[in-house]
Amino acid sequence: MSGCRARFALLALTLVTAISGPAVAQERRPDLAGMWSDPPFTALDSFCYFFCTDAGLDYLEGLLDDPANDERPYPEISAEASKHQQNQYFRPRLTAAASATFPLDPADDPGFLYCEPWGFTRQIFAPHQLEIRQEVDRVEMRYGEWDARRTIYLDGRRPAADQPPTLLGHSVGRYEGDTLVIETSAVRAGITAWDAESSDQTRAVERYSRSADGERLLLSVTMEDPWSLAEPVVVKKVWSRAPDQQIFPYEDCERPTEFTRGTGQP
Repeated sequence: MSGCRARFALLALTLVTAISGPAVAQERRPDLAGMWSDPPFTALDSFCYFFCTDAGLDYLEGLLDDPANDERPYPEISAEASKHQQNQYFRPRLTAAASATFPLDPADDPGFLYCEPWGFTRQIFAPHQLEIRQEVDRVEMRYGEWDARRTIYLDGRRPAADQPPTLLGHSVGRYEGDTLVIETSAVRAGITAWDAESSDQTRAVERYSRSADGERLLLSVTMEDPWSLAEPVVVKKVWSRAPDQQIFPYEDCERPTEFTRGTGQP
């Protein structure tokens, strides 16, 4: 009987381990769920409201630390840092094909002209809300801008070889410590947040984590595209926790009446 009890105890322990294993792993996932919105209004965080780079942040910090700029308004200083970021970080990394049209005229933005939702290379840096839902096998992201929605699969599934590129691409994710890592491919050609053209060869690795105080959501994206980028770029963004905000269906877009798409004519 004692041997039978021992075998039963071992079987019970094995079953408990098998059942509780995934639950323990799930508990170790970083808690990124909830609503995130505008960044705290510190000078550096507000610079990352749309997107930023380390080069831009370093330049901005240098401007803010210079006593000669004490009387300058922050928007003016921020605009100078943004221009530096465009010319000294993005421009040297563009291919000749992308440089030919960089920076694109915001007036040619299909979202503004034709009410076309943003593609992946702009949407992930969109201002306003980002709502994250973490499930066992996936992560759901919903953006306030365009009410866009993404699914990030955690089971490692890959896009089919013949899958056509889509607006937001195909995303698979995994957790690395306190970070959600997402790899995205099969992205339709479009426009980046920094006003450069991108192709359907774009691939990105996104890393989401929370700040030490838990009040900010931090994004760092490494993006590569053989057509538009001579070397990868690393772009960042910041949101703050916003539990009281909501996302509503996107109804803010009205098609301009003075132009006909594709003709530029009244």
